[in-house]
Amino acid sequence: MNIFKAVEEKAGMLPEKYRQMTTCELEAIVQRVKTKLGSKLFLPGHHYQKDEVIQFADATGDSLKLAQLSEENKEAEYIVFCGVHFMAETADILTTPEQKVYLPDMRAGCSMADMADIHQTDRAWLKLAELFGNTILPLTYVNSTAAIKAFVGKNGGATVTSSNAEEMVTWAFEQKQRILFLPDQHLGRNTAFNLGVPLNEMAVWNPILDRLEFEGDIEKVKVILWKGHCSVHENFTVENIKEIRQSKPDMKIIVHPECSREVVELSDLAGSTNYIINEINRSEQGSAWAIGTEMNLVNRIIKEHPDKEIVSLNPHMCPCMTMNRIDLPHLAWCLEAIEQGEPHNIIKVESHIGADAKLALDRMLAR
Repeated sequence: MNIFKAVEEKAGMLPEKYRQMTTCELEAIVQRVKTKLGSKLFLPGHHYQKDEVIQFADATGDSLKLAQLSEENKEAEYIVFCGVHFMAETADILTTPEQKVYLPDMRAGCSMADMADIHQTDRAWLKLAELFGNTILPLTYVNSTAAIKAFVGKNGGATVTSSNAEEMVTWAFEQKQRILFLPDQHLGRNTAFNLGVPLNEMAVWNPILDRLEFEGDIEKVKVILWKGHCSVHENFTVENIKEIRQSKPDMKIIVHPECSREVVELSDLAGSTNYIINEINRSEQGSAWAIGTEMNLVNRIIKEHPDKEIVSLNPHMCPCMTMNRIDLPHLAWCLEAIEQGEPHNIIKVESHIGADAKLALDRMLAR
């Protein structure tokens, strides 16, 4: 190995040769390695992945479903997770020590997950305890780091998904008077509101300013929302909805609950990624939809339903940029490195963090 290749691989950089390959050459590598490794390889692909990657996925779904499928697949020695960092961490937490989880590009992170780091969370927890005593149970969206999941698990809380958030928030209120919801304020707000918690009983914890944002009597606070958000879903606006209502008044608007409260309130339907897919799948031929979620998925839904009129709620929306870092060259590089016995980009969660994080996951999965 020459010095330049060694530096590239040590830094986790895609070797130049993969950048120079044609699509056909890259696809041939992926298919060859998949065929050679057979059941030893499992390749889960998140709904938001590019078509060039998703075509090779052994299973598609949301992050938790793919992690659970990875856990169930005892034959796979190599799990190449086509998603983002926190998803691969969850797969590593749930799988056996003998199985190895890989992320084709280590730069594939999640801006929402990065909005809550463990140091900020530890500081917040101490200050919130001073304000509210032992009355708070932490919940975290699965779109969070392993360290945040571990914090929640250690403190008696659980993870939630966009599909089961209402069930888990209801469970949390059975345990404690208040909840701290990490890291997505919009999912937390929409969920609590749907369960009857008024907006004036929700506060926001600002991790940058390290303080609670709330006007009024803090004794009335029931929900503390971490000030984080999805960079994709926050870009759907009330103006987008007004434009659809004016130009296509018969078009239904369906959005993800990571969108703001104002957008969800003005939409016809709101639900998880699977909910959106299922609603479109069972809708009538000729129906019209504006979808407020990630663009790769919206484009795929459009292709799969030529009998329906489907548009993105925001016509200027870009795909999730971090999710898009997983591309065909990185996938080919990752698989060929495994084939050659020189794997890289292994995701390994420290055992003590993994154990506490699994507590949070198990509390949810037991519901």
